[in-house]
Amino acid sequence: MAATTAHRVGVVVFDGVQLLDVSGPVDVFAAASRHGADYAVRLLGWRSTQARTSSGVRLTADVTLDEAGPVDTLVLTGADDLSALPDPADVRARLGRLVRPETRLAAVCTGAFVLARTGWLDGHPATTHWRHAARLRAEFPEVEVRPDAIYVTSGRFATSAGVTSGIDLALALVQADHGVELAREVARELVVFMQRPGGQSQFSVRQELPPTGDQRLRRVVDRVTTDPARAYSIEAMARDATVTPRHLRRLFQQEFGVTPGRYVEMARTEAARAFLERGGTVTQAARRSGFGSDETLRRAFVASYGVPPSVYQRRFRSTG
Repeated sequence: MAATTAHRVGVVVFDGVQLLDVSGPVDVFAAASRHGADYAVRLLGWRSTQARTSSGVRLTADVTLDEAGPVDTLVLTGADDLSALPDPADVRARLGRLVRPETRLAAVCTGAFVLARTGWLDGHPATTHWRHAARLRAEFPEVEVRPDAIYVTSGRFATSAGVTSGIDLALALVQADHGVELAREVARELVVFMQRPGGQSQFSVRQELPPTGDQRLRRVVDRVTTDPARAYSIEAMARDATVTPRHLRRLFQQEFGVTPGRYVEMARTEAARAFLERGGTVTQAARRSGFGSDETLRRAFVASYGVPPSVYQRRFRSTG
């Protein structure tokens, strides 16, 4: 019987790279190999074999990018400081040596910016860390940014949210290569979810709206954010903004991409979440955030975060 050829995985590293963006996927592929897969993983230094991570840990790559041969899967890692990412001017030219038409391209966290700079991601859905999603959308309008996704796959392209979500992404790649049972064994070994509940919004500090210079909208948004439990009819909000209800709806859609009613629900859900994290009950959170009933809060919470408020509270109130 002919020997099988190992699946070649190249993981790009550089000064300022996020360590977990590297170690998370590498550990998934290593665990998969212990359970019968055959991944040959190499670290590829962007300019040098020496790379200092953002946490100060030093990595030694197997080869530099220029010394590496073609790979079957190329993993582009990220950095919280976007200025530390590989040079935008020659990204496509330098990666092109390793990439063939069938090469799978995966990006962890802000590695999505590196992949987007090649132009290969145009026309495809993608995600990145929630903090940088708006910038990714602004800089690369041809990429369909999905800010709440933990990971997104589209043909030979795969992108993930921030930091530990590189593990989720690598598990999905292992499942695509070897099936769900092997991926499940790897998840058990690493003690992680096979499918993480909810999206990125459950981890963000708040659901940021794009900035606006329209003071009429700022008055309305600030009032809702400060006192979400108050009753907000479209007519009352329009009076605060000194515009007609129809014009207010148009302004919200133009500036924020949501309706006034949807923004009120977002602000109330955020307020309820913060109250739950401080130890309040679901009933108290519903009343103080303006939802009025546990069931109304539950529906809004599941729609925004993918889990009911009681489940969220158990997972995120403390590590106990």
